[in-house]
Amino acid sequence: MTDDQAARTAPVYTGPRWFFPSALIHELDPDASRSGRRPRRTARDWVVDFSCFLLAALIGLVGADTLQNSDLPRALSIADQTLGALSCAAVWLRRRWPFGLAAAMVPVSFVSETSGGVAVIALFTLAVHRPFRYVAWVACSQLVLVPLYFWWRPDPDLPYAVVVVLFVVLTVAVVGWGMFVRSKRQLMLSLRDRARHAETEARLRAEQAQRLAREAIAREMHDVLAHRLTLLSVHAGALEFRPDAPPDETARAAGVIRESAHEALQDLREIIGVLRAGDSEDAGRPQPTLAALDTLVAESRQAGMKVTLEQRVTDAASVPASVGRTAYRIAQEGLTNARKHAPGTEVTVSVTGGPGEDLTVTVHNPAPEGEVPPVPGAGQGLIGLTERATLTGGSFEHGPTPDGGFAVRARLPWR
Repeated sequence: MTDDQAARTAPVYTGPRWFFPSALIHELDPDASRSGRRPRRTARDWVVDFSCFLLAALIGLVGADTLQNSDLPRALSIADQTLGALSCAAVWLRRRWPFGLAAAMVPVSFVSETSGGVAVIALFTLAVHRPFRYVAWVACSQLVLVPLYFWWRPDPDLPYAVVVVLFVVLTVAVVGWGMFVRSKRQLMLSLRDRARHAETEARLRAEQAQRLAREAIAREMHDVLAHRLTLLSVHAGALEFRPDAPPDETARAAGVIRESAHEALQDLREIIGVLRAGDSEDAGRPQPTLAALDTLVAESRQAGMKVTLEQRVTDAASVPASVGRTAYRIAQEGLTNARKHAPGTEVTVSVTGGPGEDLTVTVHNPAPEGEVPPVPGAGQGLIGLTERATLTGGSFEHGPTPDGGFAVRARLPWR
């Protein structure tokens, strides 16, 4: 899953938007953040901006009253108040250009006493919306200018050292408050990202579980139906090439075809039922185990194969169900492959082992006589058997033998 797909599946804020900052909602909404549009003010933003404007104007009026009682020339007083009024109007731009406004207010507040409130508000806004490196430059510039400002314009009511310390504490407090607000917003965004990642991982796990379930069902269908369908193919071919066969032989072949078709239908119905109901592999009809190996060999012999079964298993009744089921599937797939790729050869099925030892299953067939028409297949059966053996903690090998034949060999733990 790509980042764009993950962003499209991210949780979107659906609560009361008027109560939260527009910048935060903009970050929580993946569609808005990808569009590149500037976030629109919410009702809370309008209330906060208007309150900041009133606070800046109030501080500016206090500063203007102080100017009236000072010895400052009237022209400079009017210029100071003009800068203060323009600064108060610039408060409405603090969300769009927080760093530019805060940086501009450093020299403006140094020469204009009525702009002090705007400088504090701009510094707070910068601490909320920008990383600390931007805040540090502006805050340090203001802290450097504070002693110079009160040396140039001393306060008539407070000593020089006290007023400098107060303004330094005020600057640090404003920066700390703004960084605290920013950290809370960062926390909300990190929780959103964690929720998005958790949802994505859960979806990936569900998709993987679904894929594994489908692969298991497909493997089971291949193992079960391939054996039945090859029996159908062999007997149907016999009826096709021997139309003059005796009635009893024809009837026997037709019975095998009917029985194999019935068994294949039952197996397919059972697997589809597991797919629909989500039951385990042991649901429905009993799964074949090692005890059903004689029946499997008898079916193959009835289909015309030459099969030799060498079963030397100590206490076969105590074989674990999963191990016995895997051994049966390996023998079934080996017989199916021999019937398709080496028809007419004698196949040897060997099963040996005992409690506390490994259960060894070997299916071997010699090289076929003459040319064998190629049979379509992708080797999925052998891949599935390798996975089956691995899941039981064993191993599986397959390949040609020195005599030109083919053999499969599995070693399954019996504990």
